[in-house]
Amino acid sequence: MSRRIVGEGTSDADWAASQSLSGIAAAPLEALVPPGARAVIVAPHPDDEILGTGGLLRKLMAAGNPCLLIAVTDGGGSHPESSDWPVARLTATRRDETQEALRRLRVDCSGSPVEVLRLGLPDGGLRGQEDALTAALLAQLAPGDVVFATWDQDGHPDHEVVGRSAGRAAAQCGAALIQVPIWAWHWALPEDARMPWATARRLELNAADVAAKAHALQAFTSQITPDASTGRGPILPDWALTRMLRPFEVYFL
Repeated sequence: MSRRIVGEGTSDADWAASQSLSGIAAAPLEALVPPGARAVIVAPHPDDEILGTGGLLRKLMAAGNPCLLIAVTDGGGSHPESSDWPVARLTATRRDETQEALRRLRVDCSGSPVEVLRLGLPDGGLRGQEDALTAALLAQLAPGDVVFATWDQDGHPDHEVVGRSAGRAAAQCGAALIQVPIWAWHWALPEDARMPWATARRLELNAADVAAKAHALQAFTSQITPDASTGRGPILPDWALTRMLRPFEVYFL
């Protein structure tokens, strides 16, 4: 079976009927990130931090945990050949979109803000940057951190490099690693044996968490609107967003 990201993938309705997904054990926030511990979110592209961990970030901010978001790329590769979105405009816009999305997550909570560190590595070109990314992450991590990175088998090359690099860096410095599936929800099947269901945990989100996450995702206008200059549809259509707006988030421990 393929891990290619084509078409609309597995629908949220099909996932809703998945016994494997419904059977994932719930984990409270404190079991994932101990009180006072720092969470480090490693996002391959602007929007991945909200797609995969928007609910988690909101809860961590409310709880007062320090949070560092490491933006590996600025997302300049999402609109090739676009005259509406030349790379300079796209990267500047996507940086602003992340800041606005984080602001929207905090709109009704008074917790601590998220620190953002940008590495500026090439969008779509991380395969040749794995050692450099590992070193850059290692320079930021400390023992006791809890690192959330995209799953190293997520199906997107950049996501998989981030997962492997974060795993190497976390192991070297004594941090914990938790992996986050994002595009796996597209290519995997509801009872797919390639998904590590036994080590999966779900963080329950309340209605306010889900609403804030949905509002934050709407900040990524470059990704949710069509490109008139190329005729291409949105990078994140509604059917892709729906899969990420469940009343829980899933992580692989």
